[in-house]
Amino acid sequence: MKEPVIEFKDFSFRYKSQNEFTLHDINLTIYAGEKVLILGPSGSGKSTLGNCINGLIPFSYEGEIKGSLKVSGIETQNANIFTLSNHVGTVLQDSDAQFVGLSVGEDIAFSLENDAVPRSEMLGKVEAVAGVVGMEGFLGALPYSLSGGQKQKVALGGIMHNDVQTLLFDEPLAALDPAMGMTAIDLIDQIQKAHGKTVLIIEHRLEDVLYRHVDRIILVNDGRIQLDTTPDELLCSDILKANGIREPLYISALKNAGIRFTPGDHLDNIEELDFDRYKDDVVKAFQSVALSAAKPKGEKIIEVSHVSYGYNKERLALSDVSFDICRGEKISIVGKNGAGKSTAAKLICGIIRPQSGEVKINGEDYMALSIRDIGCIVGYVMQNPNQMLVKDIIKDEVGLVMQLHGFAQEEIDKRTERVLRMCDLYGMRNWPVGVLSYGQKKRITIASILGLQPDVIILDEPTAGQDYKRYTEIMSFIDELNRDFGITIVFITHDMHLAIEYTDRSIVFADSKCIADDVVFKVLSNNEIIERANLKQTSLVTLAERCGIDPEQYIHYFIDSEKAEREAFAKEGGI
Repeated sequence: MKEPVIEFKDFSFRYKSQNEFTLHDINLTIYAGEKVLILGPSGSGKSTLGNCINGLIPFSYEGEIKGSLKVSGIETQNANIFTLSNHVGTVLQDSDAQFVGLSVGEDIAFSLENDAVPRSEMLGKVEAVAGVVGMEGFLGALPYSLSGGQKQKVALGGIMHNDVQTLLFDEPLAALDPAMGMTAIDLIDQIQKAHGKTVLIIEHRLEDVLYRHVDRIILVNDGRIQLDTTPDELLCSDILKANGIREPLYISALKNAGIRFTPGDHLDNIEELDFDRYKDDVVKAFQSVALSAAKPKGEKIIEVSHVSYGYNKERLALSDVSFDICRGEKISIVGKNGAGKSTAAKLICGIIRPQSGEVKINGEDYMALSIRDIGCIVGYVMQNPNQMLVKDIIKDEVGLVMQLHGFAQEEIDKRTERVLRMCDLYGMRNWPVGVLSYGQKKRITIASILGLQPDVIILDEPTAGQDYKRYTEIMSFIDELNRDFGITIVFITHDMHLAIEYTDRSIVFADSKCIADDVVFKVLSNNEIIERANLKQTSLVTLAERCGIDPEQYIHYFIDSEKAEREAFAKEGGI
């Protein structure tokens, strides 16, 4: 019998600032060497559960505790955060909030400096840990200059010196491109196996975490444990969508073909599926539906022609880039971190201007337009919500953009209420912005821009930090803006699910260049493009290939099926 390292017994917790308990009657034991996924939608209590384990509750976030929680045999209420940090190392969702050093090397060395480790000994330890996490070539780099994946590697390196027994990862995939997400899951898996660590992963992106095996999945919602089971048993059930979690794409595709599962089907690993058992049903479902015709393009709103731009003389962020954005389109701009996606968005919005080439808005060179003028036509929701938030109260933040554009107060109030309701923020309209989670802050910034109803809305990673329920609500609302008002939507995203389900066309960036511009099902079935752009091959491609179906046509079929299901749901009174 393995040794228990985390033991919740009849555990409940209420934050000091709240009347109701966030966690209710938690009974959970996690054993040494296990890899456990704590799964749940935003606001489910999963992060609170993690903060109880690492000691942030009650020592940073005060509140009332009932019951018992032991970590490595220590009753957490009787310990302190320093003691618990020697047993549990945490990598936060927001890596920037975890950095304390001015260089990668300094940040990794921080805990050693606190322990007064001699410099001669410290250098060797830092180099060794940097090698383990693959950052040995970046010891002199600024942490804030790194990609999302590199930042997470540095944060992981910083907690490895104490030789903690348990590693806790709070939404480690939130800021990563698909290929880097696979790398992060690989790294976690390798460290767990090589060092025998107990690993806890707090996430809602189930399919991405299951890229590597996990022992157990703890499904949390409404502050309670809904299910404690194996991945295979969880995927056999229909409980995921009911709890705001997206099913893996291949599971949804198989269910759409009328297939029902039984435990022991090895559903958590697509490579282990019994395709001979499913093939006939998948092919029959595919052949029963006529594929939709391509939607004709509208007039050009934005024309980017042979544009180049560099933040410094050594390297261009954009190199001879050309593409158009037409009225009524839904476009995904995809590619690895640092490929030029966000730079292209800033260029369209006029935040930066071309060093060569030309950008036209509604047929006119935009160089004579101010950022404010462009902002009335093109709205931009930034990736990091903290860079956009100004006001202290949520409703004031959402109304600020409209106020600055001269809207009457009555219209500001009307639009503010509408977008707050659609973004599931109305009940929190009088809350301070500072108490919100990362995902909630994202929704506020989206609501602020949606209030202006511009011709084009560019959303930089809109689904980062969003669970499936809120993701679906926001995306359905954005779909409505596109469908009912003809607003053009451009997503800059790492989320291949978003690209497949909600966009018609993908523009792909790699190494500062635009390497593809085509309908989404062609782009995401092209292995060469996927590899060059650091994307992750969707499981639909694997499913199609194993069933003898052309992947491009199968993704097209899946997109049509999902769209039909959403439209039917909307007609029945859904979002």
